[in-house]
Amino acid sequence: MSTLEELQAAPRKLLGQNFLHDKNLARWIVEKLDLSLGDHVIEIGPGLGALTTEIVHWGVSATLLEKDRAFVKFLKQRFKTASIEVIEGDALDYDTRLGFLRQPMKVIGNLPYYMSSALLFHFIADPCPFERMVFTVQKEMADRLCAQAGNKNYGSLSLIVQSRWQVVRLKTLPPSVFLPQPQVDSVVILLTRRLPSGLKTFDFGKFAKIVKAGFAERRKQVRKLLVPLADSHLIEETLRTLNLPRTVRAEMITLEQWITIVNSLVPEKINGNDPNELLEVVDHENRPVEPKDRATIHREKLLHRAVHIFIINRQGELLLQRRSYQKDLFPRRWNSSVSGHVDAREEYVLSAARELHKELGIRTPLTRLGCVPASELTGHEFIEIYGGVYDGPLRCNEHEIESTGWFELSMVDAWIEKHSGDFATGFLECFRTVRKSVDLMIKLKSVRGVA
Repeated sequence: MSTLEELQAAPRKLLGQNFLHDKNLARWIVEKLDLSLGDHVIEIGPGLGALTTEIVHWGVSATLLEKDRAFVKFLKQRFKTASIEVIEGDALDYDTRLGFLRQPMKVIGNLPYYMSSALLFHFIADPCPFERMVFTVQKEMADRLCAQAGNKNYGSLSLIVQSRWQVVRLKTLPPSVFLPQPQVDSVVILLTRRLPSGLKTFDFGKFAKIVKAGFAERRKQVRKLLVPLADSHLIEETLRTLNLPRTVRAEMITLEQWITIVNSLVPEKINGNDPNELLEVVDHENRPVEPKDRATIHREKLLHRAVHIFIINRQGELLLQRRSYQKDLFPRRWNSSVSGHVDAREEYVLSAARELHKELGIRTPLTRLGCVPASELTGHEFIEIYGGVYDGPLRCNEHEIESTGWFELSMVDAWIEKHSGDFATGFLECFRTVRKSVDLMIKLKSVRGVA
């Protein structure tokens, strides 16, 4: 008697259930996760546990996201171990931010065809704690995800995903390895997170907008489709710079060329910190001594001033940013919503307002929450900390910020406890100093502005 017969259950077409029944193939797919002891795996739609069984053999922990109640009960009985957690519910409702508490984390799943795109974007969306994912998807979806310039399947989906992830087609699976058999072939794909240094720096939001516009009508020339977003002469000049003809269509433009186009068309490009900018050097009592350039101050570890800003939203979440890989201190570490130096002869509060607009492109009233004395942990900075409330869109400075995310304070607490090395030490000092003040600010959902 089969497991399905024992459960008196059947694959549900409504949920897109097709169960893998080839054990050797299941073992091969799990191997592509490249698991190591200490890894945690998120499995989407485990069903009867074909992949789960192989995951367990690796001795790693896992969270199983299963929507079908009948299989939830079966999975809990089959995998009775503290290392396996079974969650009943839609994988689209899973809070991927929890991954920061259990990293390193990897994701695997045989994605239902009818919602594979939605699931894919849910798990790759920033802030993303995952670095490696293995999915089985419909062949048509794999063709689009893996397509390169010049291929008929190449489109905005290909570019948006590939700009953040390297996508590799691993194996085509015939319908016969599934129960029930789908009407089309499936493909196992591997997604690995791109290192930010692998491509030119670009604004991801503007990249997605411009690429979608370029593919809005595939038969139209891209220069005509982009006219609503930029000056036509600038578009044509950019195409000439890339040695692309005026008549070029979107599907003939490579990822790297699209990034160049976006960087050329985006107005008011903001550069990163200038090593020659003058900052105020101070003494041990935080009294101004003399202005010196930023590079000298960092090299000689001179005392100077900085601001950190904690922005919350109306949902009571704190905005954190992941610092760009280009930063000379704490690259790719998580940090306060905004942080920056106080310029020579500049007041703290004016610096806070300036940095808020420079890094996030926003303005909102700020209030002083506290201060932290200079130490090695703060990078020899006397820090003043400000707070504000904001719910609108962000215009992140891509030269300063790799990604951002909103987090509940309790999640930040647990994250720091488990992986404090993920954060810039200056942020840790600031957060511990004003944690109670930020909590109060969240309860009030407002601040008395001073800037």
